[in-house]
Amino acid sequence: MTLRGVTARNRSWVPPMCQYSVEQQDGMATDWHMVHLGGLARGGAGAVIVEATAVTPQGRISPQDLGLWNDEQRNALAPIVEFMHSQGAVAGIQLAHAGRKASTYRTFEPNRSGSIPLSDGGWETVAPTAKPYPGLATPAALDQNGMHDVIAAFRSAARRAMDAGFDLLEVHGAHGYLLHQFLSPLSNDRQDAYGGSLENRARLLLQVVDAVRQEIADDVPLLVRLSAVDWVDGGLTIDDTVQVVQWLHNHGVDMIDVSSGANMPATIPTGPGYQVPFAQAIRTRTGVPTAAVGLITEPFQAEQLLVTEQADVVLIGRESLRNPNFPIHAAETLRHTSPPTPTPYHRAYR
Repeated sequence: MTLRGVTARNRSWVPPMCQYSVEQQDGMATDWHMVHLGGLARGGAGAVIVEATAVTPQGRISPQDLGLWNDEQRNALAPIVEFMHSQGAVAGIQLAHAGRKASTYRTFEPNRSGSIPLSDGGWETVAPTAKPYPGLATPAALDQNGMHDVIAAFRSAARRAMDAGFDLLEVHGAHGYLLHQFLSPLSNDRQDAYGGSLENRARLLLQVVDAVRQEIADDVPLLVRLSAVDWVDGGLTIDDTVQVVQWLHNHGVDMIDVSSGANMPATIPTGPGYQVPFAQAIRTRTGVPTAAVGLITEPFQAEQLLVTEQADVVLIGRESLRNPNFPIHAAETLRHTSPPTPTPYHRAYR
């Protein structure tokens, strides 16, 4: 799979998955990230995309998130990128700002959940308007200066990602985080140039994409993760997302990582490949390459999605946590003559 100047050895990629493992709360990658990400690269993935990495301290989902707002964080990521490269994987990173869903306890925190009080190390969150996500703290509405700072933070983080050696970048515009909050009418009722019409609600996302695209080399692919639908009446529809994807492509985006939901509580009918139809619709209606994600767990299932051209890449998330060697397993199952096995492991596959 080739995007711009980057070729991945296969189409089984690892999507960004938050680890909430920065115990010093300084945004710095740790030994955990080296072993976790390095193991996935060693397991044969075509590309491994680092978890949602905050572009500002305020943009972290939890205090234990990775960050890329200073050079020390860049320097901590660089050897991880180098190791992923040594294992044959393309190294990607997702840049993110959590907006009104920031400053929360990590999901596995014992007996604690929701927004972290200021007295316990939390911070004030921001959003398009002062509308909280249900059950979380009320955010402050971003003004023009605040939006300018967000754009500048994405730009700076993109430059640091390039300096750390990453091959591709992804902007997080999904799952109810800041850029999705602007896109969705459920969370954006601004009355200025950033609210109202879909074109206005997409403005900040496009400005962020422009800033990132300007900061990275022409041969570096740029992805955007989108929630294709909100799964709530009055929210984003697939027609809205198709239009946004057309705009994104015109602004230099090379692939859409297609997810759904998470901007408001919703009842989502999950099942194997439940989000694939969105990836297929976007791919068919726009001609823009897509990556499919969501309960893709079996080699023949993943291969069928590619052969029938429902998506260009399969993102193997939870199954990669259960089996970091999924691409090797898939290659064997599909009787590929050269599975992406590390040389020291060859004896196990003879």
